[in-house]
Amino acid sequence: MSLNYLEFEKPIAELEEKIIELQRVSENRSLNFDDEIEKMRTKNRVLTEEIFSRLTSWQVTQIARHPLRPYTLDYVERICTEFQELHGDRMFGDDPAIVAGIGKIEGYSVVLIGHQKGRDTRERTRRNFGMPRPEGYRKAQRVMQLAGRFGLPVITLIDTAGAYPGVGAEERGQSEAIARSLELMASLKTPIISVVIGEGGSGGALAIGVCDHLVMLEYAVYSVISPEGCASILWKSADKAADAADAMKMTTAELSKHGLVDEVIKEPLGGAHRNYDGAAESVRSSIVSALENLEDMSRTELLEARYQRLMELGRFEVKSS
Repeated sequence: MSLNYLEFEKPIAELEEKIIELQRVSENRSLNFDDEIEKMRTKNRVLTEEIFSRLTSWQVTQIARHPLRPYTLDYVERICTEFQELHGDRMFGDDPAIVAGIGKIEGYSVVLIGHQKGRDTRERTRRNFGMPRPEGYRKAQRVMQLAGRFGLPVITLIDTAGAYPGVGAEERGQSEAIARSLELMASLKTPIISVVIGEGGSGGALAIGVCDHLVMLEYAVYSVISPEGCASILWKSADKAADAADAMKMTTAELSKHGLVDEVIKEPLGGAHRNYDGAAESVRSSIVSALENLEDMSRTELLEARYQRLMELGRFEVKSS
């Protein structure tokens, strides 16, 4: 499988191509280049670590959007057992951009909800590139209410550029659906753990992001608007997206600095798309740890802690005139 290298990864791609070529020569000519191959692999690891240690905000955004990055269903396959997907909002229809269902993680029965993008053109179209419509959020609400009724923890996996802004979505009440999701999650009497696995964009991400414990993967991003959208507003040009990404402080490093993220999950070297199993194991471990910490809290304690967590987000100053 081609790793679909990003522009800043070209030196890594060139070195890995040399390793593959050396392996091919070794196999075809019955020559032993094991020592040389191992040296090049070591050099490749060092080079990758060096490049990924100085990524810009825009480069992190590109990794978060990587077309081979694991999506919600990739994680479900690896961390859940007995997963049963539920469909439809009982009002309009089903939205494939939102995956919702019931399953087990390490013995914990949970409700899991997440954005789902597509791999190929057909699936991307069917799932609307992971941008939910109102029926997607209403489906999520229906499943969350089910979780509240049976006392099941809610796990959400966030990965969307934002809620779909099309005419049909607006006609069916996009903003109302997002607002209802925020209201429901704020008052849901069961633990909620949110994991940003890729791109957390705008209200489309926040609609399933009100939680008791917020986790982000190392190369995920979380922001009120996409860098391109921000650049179009501030500089009247999407070409300034890299500048906007720097200004918005949307990476895990910046968000952690301001206390907006509770935990950052380190990704496999080169990003989660290079090792699905390794990334999924880290996500599973993080979720289980959070569940263990939250399961002993009473409903009153849980809601109070969630309220205090929300009230502590952001700072403002009142200056006298």
